[in-house]
Amino acid sequence: MSGFHSFVEELFAGLGPVRIRRMFGGAGVYAGDVMFGLIDDETLYLKADEALKAELRAVGSVGWVYSRAPGKWEETSYWRLPEAALDDPDAAVAWARKSLAVAEAKASLKRPKRP
Repeated sequence: MSGFHSFVEELFAGLGPVRIRRMFGGAGVYAGDVMFGLIDDETLYLKADEALKAELRAVGSVGWVYSRAPGKWEETSYWRLPEAALDDPDAAVAWARKSLAVAEAKASLKRPKRP
């Protein structure tokens, strides 16, 4: 685990147990079985719906974009944790709780897996 991954776990300690699982070129941040965060290039992003995106945009955050093909960029539902929250665990946890609520709501809409 990288030093940044350990930092994220400590930053979100007030949320309860979180785990970080490597995926593709980055890592997912989970509370239980729900992924609410994404780490890419030592930058932390949180899952957001339209309302949370607006809140994050208002404090200067930006969305995570990636390229599927040269010159083709796609925006995702993940937005960067505000810079000020990186130095304030209480603020980071408040943002994480909002993001986790979004992720849990989205997960509840998925069809249950077949046994």
